[in-house]
Amino acid sequence: MTSTTDDVTGPADALGYEQARDELIEVVRRLETGGTTLEESLALWERGEELAKICRRWLDGARARLDAALAGPEMDGEANSDDADDDV
Repeated sequence: MTSTTDDVTGPADALGYEQARDELIEVVRRLETGGTTLEESLALWERGEELAKICRRWLDGARARLDAALAGPEMDGEANSDDADDDV
């Protein structure tokens, strides 16, 4: 049987967001086009699920970084205002 993920270059966890997204797009295209055996379709589906999880982890990490960056100045401002009250 041939591999359904010929364009995979390494372990799934090593994929960057763009690589995982592009491969996921290709997997979906192949599933929508049809013409694959049931076994190939199942392998594509499983790979798609794995790629979607990788993308979700990347997006969750990006969201956490954005939240931390946005909360950072507010947290610093609150800490500084508390320190200023102690000096009075």
